[in-house]
Amino acid sequence: MELREIPRLEHISKEAFVNNYVKPQKPVVVAQITKDWPAHQKWHFDYIRAIAQDKTVLLYDDRPVTHEDGFNEPHAKMKMGDYIDLLEKEPTNYRIFLYNLMKEVPSLQKDFKWPELGIKLVKQLPMLFFGGENSKVFMHFDIDYSNILHFHFHGKKQCILFPPDQSKYMYKVPHSLISREDIDFDNPDYDRWPALKKAQGYIAHLEHGDMLYMPEGYWHYMKYVTPGFSMSLRSLPRKPLHFAKAAYNVFVMRHYDNLMRRWKGQDWIDHKNNQAIIKTHQALGISTKNDA
Repeated sequence: MELREIPRLEHISKEAFVNNYVKPQKPVVVAQITKDWPAHQKWHFDYIRAIAQDKTVLLYDDRPVTHEDGFNEPHAKMKMGDYIDLLEKEPTNYRIFLYNLMKEVPSLQKDFKWPELGIKLVKQLPMLFFGGENSKVFMHFDIDYSNILHFHFHGKKQCILFPPDQSKYMYKVPHSLISREDIDFDNPDYDRWPALKKAQGYIAHLEHGDMLYMPEGYWHYMKYVTPGFSMSLRSLPRKPLHFAKAAYNVFVMRHYDNLMRRWKGQDWIDHKNNQAIIKTHQALGISTKNDA
């Protein structure tokens, strides 16, 4: 894979953000954008534990998807206080995914400001994500093709991104939003996954208070270098084709996939995983033993 470091800026104007990154659909990191937020000083584990310790949170890990799993079905539950204790005690694969903690703890909404960057943000959907040391979020793209402003807090995070035009190299699993889950994007096996050698993407290393802009439909793989958490703000897709794909994903694809899981069981999951290899290699003219 060819990974270019995502440009890192200290500040950016609304006009520069729209013209240089949103319109051409290029990612960027803005480091100082949260400096005047209360969250910049407050959003650490001790604060979250103090205001939300008794809230029950849904947890996900990195186990492979099976037919028994519903769409985005959690793997465990825990009190927030106990979960943060675990994060601070030892590495864990358990992550909090798409948690609307703002709804559970409304006071958090006073800790951040809605950035004025020339895109219309969906104000009902500020979501939080938590992860332990070296926990990973498998390579995927978002179901709604939103433009994402991704703010990181308490620690360090590595993000690998690929534009939508690189999907042909991603071993995309049909009827889903993910690549093959057994690909190690930190150290890919090019003998097994030769298409990845052609992929051209981006990499960023986020620290406390940094914002990463992820354009609509971008593939992304996240690794928590240290325990930490992030907040995503969303803006609906600007491109009509992406808006149509988002509608299909939400109203058709995920329901069809759940139906097939119930009907075919694990055979459906295995079939999709095999097709990810076969279709990728056939489209690129690659002949390997994995095509069987």
